[in-house]
Amino acid sequence: MQNYQNLNSFLRPWCLCLLCILPAVTSAQAVTQIAVPVPSFIGPVAITESSWPQMAVSRTQTPVDLAQAGYVEEEFLVSGQANVYDWSTDGEVSIVSANAPYTTRILVRRPADAANSSGNVVVETVNNARNYDWAFIWALSWQHFIDNGDIYVAVTHTPEGLEALRTFNPQRYQSLSFANPQPRQLCAQDQVPATEEEGLRWDMISQVGALLRSASGPLSAFNVQAVIASTHTRELTTYANTVHRISALPNGEKVYDGFVIKSEYAAADRIRRCAAAPGDGDTRRTVHNAGVPVIRVTAQGDVLSTYAVRREDSDTPGDQYRLWEVAGAPHMDKIYYDHMPIPEDQAKTGQAPFLANWPMAYACTPALNLLDFPVMRYAVNAAFAAMKVWVHDGVTPNRAERIALNSSNSAFINDEFGNALGGMRSVYLDVPTATWITNSPGPAVCNNLGQQRPFAWSQLEALYGNSDNYRKQVLESLENLVSQGWLTTEDSTRIAGELLP
Repeated sequence: MQNYQNLNSFLRPWCLCLLCILPAVTSAQAVTQIAVPVPSFIGPVAITESSWPQMAVSRTQTPVDLAQAGYVEEEFLVSGQANVYDWSTDGEVSIVSANAPYTTRILVRRPADAANSSGNVVVETVNNARNYDWAFIWALSWQHFIDNGDIYVAVTHTPEGLEALRTFNPQRYQSLSFANPQPRQLCAQDQVPATEEEGLRWDMISQVGALLRSASGPLSAFNVQAVIASTHTRELTTYANTVHRISALPNGEKVYDGFVIKSEYAAADRIRRCAAAPGDGDTRRTVHNAGVPVIRVTAQGDVLSTYAVRREDSDTPGDQYRLWEVAGAPHMDKIYYDHMPIPEDQAKTGQAPFLANWPMAYACTPALNLLDFPVMRYAVNAAFAAMKVWVHDGVTPNRAERIALNSSNSAFINDEFGNALGGMRSVYLDVPTATWITNSPGPAVCNNLGQQRPFAWSQLEALYGNSDNYRKQVLESLENLVSQGWLTTEDSTRIAGELLP
């Protein structure tokens, strides 16, 4: 027996090496309907002096006091089995690998008392621009969620995010995995085996939605009425077009009642590690026929770079869609950086710390301060408010005029103040005191950042005459924006307090 064990030990590395170079054998199976199971979960995961959730709301650079707001934060580990899919240009979805195990984490921020819950759940597939989890939708709309008693859930959905968590705290997150069911497979684009498969996330996103609705899930006491998926990045375009479109809960309903997608990208995510992302001119790069309402809120700073995926609004059953292009809004502003994890926690993920204060390690042209411009926050809040009414009452939101472009669609058409014409309006542009520039020259993220050029006092006097006239125009604009659904009542009050002290 000992000799056999020695021989087995000797041969095992050679066998494993041979397996690495053999081609993967797959048999793609077309699928037209996916029944979504409820995954298992563990938690809430304990918090101690040496172990806490990465991206905990108390450990962001501008923390939110959830306890004061009557909210709590809990972390859960979610495990299930997911398929890996392929996706043809005609929209057909096929299974490449079936029932591969995964474990991810979700971070839940909810009312401490279930009686204070609205029954609405917002699920954010979080941003991994710096590999670790960074919640952009929470940064924009946390006040809206708390004001309305909504439940917020952050989902880690990429291999990079899981790796960052395992690096952040190996003990807390050791079980997290998107283990590749075909580790021998060599992709045409890199010819390198991989231990993890990003394609597992699509079924995982569905199963998280099913878990949040489940009578045995972590929100079982909250009478969940609607679950809305949201993101700052592009993965929900691929998800809506593929897995969500053909997935159903046991009662036949869709997993998510709607999508609120901030921003727009010229490309959709690939559906699995060895697949190519949809190319230029591919209709799969824009959400179509998601089966539930979709509101896409795009900053003016992203309109030119994503013009190719602009589409018309629709009230067609199964393809209900609104595109709101927010005039004056840059891709990013200060609020996102305020809600980054603190530098210590960034470093624990293996990344160089990135401070929320400005200037950073490089200079934009001209030099600028990090703009704190809330127009995008208010637009996304209005989208969530409109989506909830759309889902619950069937009331369709208004259609927003597109931002005006020149004949070649290469530049904006501006008014006499240098601000964009058209688009989703705000008091900042309709009763202006500044020119809002949405993109800045320079390296790295400069193109994502905006600038403000305040009007001279003489120009303000010429426009408004006196403060009473300015106040009157601001209040009229706010009233009109609320009546048209472009602004919530709560945000109207905030803006009045900001502009009319």
